[in-house]
Amino acid sequence: MNVMDLYKQWSTGISFDLETKAELLAIKDNPDEIRDRFYKELEFGTAGVRGLVGAGTNRMNVYVVRKLSNAIAEYVNSLGVEKPSIMVGNDSRNHSLEFAKEAAAVFAGHGIKVYMHSELCPVPAMSYSIRLLKCTMGVLITASHNPKEYNGYKVFGAEGSQLTPDDIEKIKEILNTLTDYSKIPGFDFEFLSNRGRITKIGVNIKNSYLKTVRRLVIDRNALSINAPKLKLVYTPLHGAGINYVPKLLKRLGFKELYTVKAQMTPDGNFPTVAVPNPEDGTVYELAIQLADEKGADLILATDPDADRAGAAVKNENGEYVLLNGNQIGILLLDYIITTRKSKKTMPENPFVVSTIVSTRLTEAICKYHDIEYIDVFTGFKYIGGAINKHEDEGGKSFLFGFEESYGYLPGSYARDKDGIATCVLLAEVAAYYNAKGMNLLQALDEIYAKYGYHYETQVSLVFQGETGLEKSKEIMARLREMKNQISEMPVTNMIDYLASKKYVFGEEPVVVDIEFDKEDVLYYSFGDNWAVVRPSGTEPKIKVYFGAKGEDMDEAKEKAAKIKESVMATIKKLYE
Repeated sequence: MNVMDLYKQWSTGISFDLETKAELLAIKDNPDEIRDRFYKELEFGTAGVRGLVGAGTNRMNVYVVRKLSNAIAEYVNSLGVEKPSIMVGNDSRNHSLEFAKEAAAVFAGHGIKVYMHSELCPVPAMSYSIRLLKCTMGVLITASHNPKEYNGYKVFGAEGSQLTPDDIEKIKEILNTLTDYSKIPGFDFEFLSNRGRITKIGVNIKNSYLKTVRRLVIDRNALSINAPKLKLVYTPLHGAGINYVPKLLKRLGFKELYTVKAQMTPDGNFPTVAVPNPEDGTVYELAIQLADEKGADLILATDPDADRAGAAVKNENGEYVLLNGNQIGILLLDYIITTRKSKKTMPENPFVVSTIVSTRLTEAICKYHDIEYIDVFTGFKYIGGAINKHEDEGGKSFLFGFEESYGYLPGSYARDKDGIATCVLLAEVAAYYNAKGMNLLQALDEIYAKYGYHYETQVSLVFQGETGLEKSKEIMARLREMKNQISEMPVTNMIDYLASKKYVFGEEPVVVDIEFDKEDVLYYSFGDNWAVVRPSGTEPKIKVYFGAKGEDMDEAKEKAAKIKESVMATIKKLYE
């Protein structure tokens, strides 16, 4: 069907509810809005789908959730599992519970056992519970840190990690057969719940997860002494961390824990922030006011589904400074390694995983301590995959994994980012340094002095309109052709991950085949410095990452700025 046929079906058909019809009839004289809602379907990708809430095939609504859930159910039933089961949960966003019930009903209607979280479910608790109850798959209704207008449908595999490319393609094939929304079956949630097909899970699973996170504490004896001396402020930004982080921190002895009351109520409108993203410094305004009042040493924040955690630290001038994602990762990694070594609790054959766009300081720290370091692509599905490969199948011990976009995992109990555990461990790190008379910024200075000064920055390019995606693909193709001509500065080598080739430039250029997953990513080395160009794939966006190493931080920043200026000048010529 074309756009207008779909619009007519959704706005007048008997299969659609009155609220949906009214919303669509209100835009009958707005062809651009009609087109935007129906010209495509939400893209099913690595973690499921995410989009604006509203009526239409290009929006998140109960009918799109119904279609997705029927496809997931059909796929699960095709796997040949004797007693398949799916875990379902939701965050605090508007319509999240409604969508979760719709998904649960569809799964149960297809004869699949459904477990459903009875309260707000963070991403790490979802991943953990899938593994604990040995579910076939999991679905969490969340749009993570996106604006309030969005919601999403995040899908997990049996390992508690995001889906494999093979899973995604098979589900897409099924989705492509479900073309008529009016004929996609829905099921009665209350009826199926009463028949025992949907089982609510609550305090036992939650307590099991909380107990697991408490066990992640590296030095319990030191923490019992240091925790009461540290003043903390925490905000869940109206999200699922509400029922987890404060409980854990108090249990671990942080007596001076203060929460931002205005943000402690679950609310999908996120009334106190523009966007509920702990990467954004503006979300800390209320927390900083409280921290100033209480004299807090550290501010912690989690996003609505608590997979990401951010932090702000009081410096020597009494001002609160936001830590970036790489800095948090480095603080955690160095503490985990050095403390485990000193306490002789380092597991056998440990390994650390991070992404090719995250700081190279991670690799330097691992090399210093003779710990295996593994590079993967951006996205926690790759970190989860590395854990599966090297720990579950390879007999090694996963120590820590992180990506620069505020995602961390300090154990193999889950396969996705854990903002809750991050808060716990970062509080332990802060308490440790506080006992030494240092804040986390001073701790970072100590780390840089020991392992090397590294600095990172990035740029996002967004291309507007329906041709935006094609524009980003065209730029990537041109950059591939240009090889080392991306910058006036000498490129020592370039890795084309899509072609699985490494180009080494010199008097006699060499091309080497590499063994790595294929993805549309270009990695450029400028000696110890680097740049990575990576398109979104589903959005008309290209991200360019830069990193540099210097004798001190000023030199590292200066080098990164020069590479950024040179590379962006070249890319700019390609799209202007």
